[in-house]
Amino acid sequence: MEESKLVQIVANGKTFNVSEGISLPQFLESINLSIKNVVVERNRIALSPMDAKNTLIEDGDSLEIVRIVAGG
Repeated sequence: MEESKLVQIVANGKTFNVSEGISLPQFLESINLSIKNVVVERNRIALSPMDAKNTLIEDGDSLEIVRIVAGG
């Protein structure tokens, strides 16, 4: 079996090594976040919820992840 290649990304200022081809929802799950509860900016471009669900992480990506908090 071929070993997965790792790529390096930065999320909220922290460096991560992740498997090449991992989806954004899979990455978020790996850091205990749900795509349903965050807004993501990838390489300085805000992603719509639909785009975020279909995004694959690429080497060198820079992510800013903001948790959505309800309050009143």
